Amino acid sequence: MTESTFDALGVAEPILRALKAEDYVTPTPIQLQAIPTLLDGRDMLGIAQTGTGKTAAFTVPILQRLSVGHEAPRSREVKGLILAPTRELAIQISESVSTYGQFLGIRHTVIVGGVNQNPQVKALSKGVDVLIATPGRLLDLANQGHVVLDNTQTLVLDEADRMLDMGFIHDIRKIISKLPEERQSLLFSATMPPEIAKLAGKILKDPARVEITPKVVTVDRILQQVFFAEGPEKKDLLVRIMDDPSVEKVIIFTRTKHRANRVAQILDRAGHPALAIHGNKSQNARQKALGAFKDGSIHALVATDIAARGIDVDEVTHVINFELPNEPESYVHRIGRTARAGADGVALSLCDATEVPYLNDIEKLIKKQLEVVYGEKPAAQKKPARNSRRPNPRRPQAKSGKGPSKPAKGKTQGHRPNGDKGKSNNRPNKSNQKRRRRPKRAA
Repeated sequence: MTESTFDALGVAEPILRALKAEDYVTPTPIQLQAIPTLLDGRDMLGIAQTGTGKTAAFTVPILQRLSVGHEAPRSREVKGLILAPTRELAIQISESVSTYGQFLGIRHTVIVGGVNQNPQVKALSKGVDVLIATPGRLLDLANQGHVVLDNTQTLVLDEADRMLDMGFIHDIRKIISKLPEERQSLLFSATMPPEIAKLAGKILKDPARVEITPKVVTVDRILQQVFFAEGPEKKDLLVRIMDDPSVEKVIIFTRTKHRANRVAQILDRAGHPALAIHGNKSQNARQKALGAFKDGSIHALVATDIAARGIDVDEVTHVINFELPNEPESYVHRIGRTARAGADGVALSLCDATEVPYLNDIEKLIKKQLEVVYGEKPAAQKKPARNSRRPNPRRPQAKSGKGPSKPAKGKTQGHRPNGDKGKSNNRPNKSNQKRRRRPKRAA
């Protein structure tokens, strides 16, 4: 395409004004391909990661199409529906709809779980032009009769592969069954596993395919380094990294919620204000943490992978993987939180011996080796089986493959290890034992 401005793509003047107010002048590759096609009303299958500008690529056409001959929605009616996997992404999309549609008079709202539904029910009762929702809460409200989808003109599934990972695929199918057959449907996904491809084949009609693969481009814009450290040394190393003045705004990733809380506490005690964000936090707490990070009240956000996609925070200078993800694709999504809008970024990973297999998978995916700046790479350990169980240290292990050995007849089994309060299985039969009487105490 030769078009290099939103005006040349056919974007209407009120939206152009809103884009200009946000200093959005040059469309990204996905916007160049998607906007004219979607304005023509075609379905679309988009293969794109976060950071490519895909939110504007689908919200701008939806807003423009709804604004033509606009009629106010009826009570509980939804004209455009956008489904997102996480509360944070849904709220971010809602903010984009508000920004791009600020001069259109388009009514929109966002509904997510984890908060009281009454304000959401009240907003839906008036009807909305655009509804941004997480699948679980939307299906719940639809089943209660608070939202009507039989006149929805446009459906967007954003981050479809993430919704599959989070177990929303059945909710999505139920929601789609409530929509009219005649509609414009869009599906965006960073990857295309078989189940998502099957879903796309069912809901999309003669879709235009837009594939933007910035994986290599994104990686090349980011300085990627690895620090090899074991156990407690990781914590000390993280604090030393945070002491560097160049680390101005950083997202730190952990694999578990508990670890995210612990890392935030460690940083706080070291004089680096930080907040954790993960699935166990309430929606208000998560929004408070994001707000503090965006406005600079804190310069470190500690997150699980729930924040790896869809969190659009400007000027993140560093991403630190306190723990490497066990899926290499998650690494790409994590480090994509920096180097946004053409800027450069830094991604630092702290790796212990148990994480070397994850590091090898990451380097294989991105087709380059991370620069080692601390320590030496230990030998890779064998990956644990996905469903393997660790041996119970309290349970005697069999010496052969025939199961636990039984004690010889007439012999008693040894004592159980300390801490096991269970009773021996070889307790003598009461019926064969004489009751021992306590001797009389002398007067």
